[in-house]
Amino acid sequence: MDAHAPSEPGQVTDRNLALELVRVTEAAAIAASRWVGLGKKNDADGAAVEAMRVAFDTVAIAGTVVIGEGEMDEAPMLFIGEKVGAGGPAMDIAVDPLEGTTLTAKGGPNAIATVALAQRGGFLHAPDIYMDKIAVGGGLPDGVVGLDVSVGENLRNLARAKKCEVSDLVACILDRDRHKEIIAQAREAGARIMLISDGDVAGVIATAMPESEVDIYLGSGGAPEGVLAAAALRCIGGQMQGRLMFEDDTQVARAREMGVTDPNHVFTLTEMAKGDVMFAATGVTSGAMLRGVRRFGGGALTHSVVMRSRSGTVRFIEGHHNFTTKTWIGR
Repeated sequence: MDAHAPSEPGQVTDRNLALELVRVTEAAAIAASRWVGLGKKNDADGAAVEAMRVAFDTVAIAGTVVIGEGEMDEAPMLFIGEKVGAGGPAMDIAVDPLEGTTLTAKGGPNAIATVALAQRGGFLHAPDIYMDKIAVGGGLPDGVVGLDVSVGENLRNLARAKKCEVSDLVACILDRDRHKEIIAQAREAGARIMLISDGDVAGVIATAMPESEVDIYLGSGGAPEGVLAAAALRCIGGQMQGRLMFEDDTQVARAREMGVTDPNHVFTLTEMAKGDVMFAATGVTSGAMLRGVRRFGGGALTHSVVMRSRSGTVRFIEGHHNFTTKTWIGR
């Protein structure tokens, strides 16, 4: 049997692909790490993009980017429709070569390089607009939280399911003016708030990582990042809903062209990421989930995570990189 040929619809059979995806995120993270703290977020993003492009040339897939990077920030992109890979099974790719460009520029925590992979048609084709999101970790009753429920009721339902008080819960929310009402409602209900400056992919994933102490993610952020976060939750367990937020008819028309027939539809986790999904991320700066790149003379140390929905396996990988032999890696 061809090692790269899926034996079932939506299945990615080549286990070596997981390590290949990590090599892609490692390359992007190492390239971006050169710009940590220099105040140049677009330069950091551009370095990550180019390193990820080169690294994809070694991956045995025929990939199509369906979730691209950076239009809202006018940053360089792995653009929607771009073909990547060295040839093999047809795969959809979701990427954010540098999630947390501002965090990187300022030397802040939780900047990561991310990529997710699914068989063709596995990811929601989300335009680069905002998405309202809510997410919790695994092991909870189906539908325990939802976008059509008030913040207070969501928190009370979650506390009941976790057999704790609302005051025991921590809600992760992007620190934005548009979230003032959500923050006020969460505090009124009695929950504690963890405000993050950027990086809502990591914020959503944190709900499923017990050591993070985050119980729920609330608020709006980029729709592409929402799909990436959904891919990760598919692998490690959790619940998530997302609803696209349109500013004008042009955005609605663009979403329809990408297959979104109902502008008000609430997307579930499996609608955003379905089938056999793989997700990989490498830390650029240190955070709750991953350590950042540590550079030294002639090399670097990286810390990555790779996940797969079919097996539910989560692996953390420490990479030691020698720049004298890895001439292709972005550095």
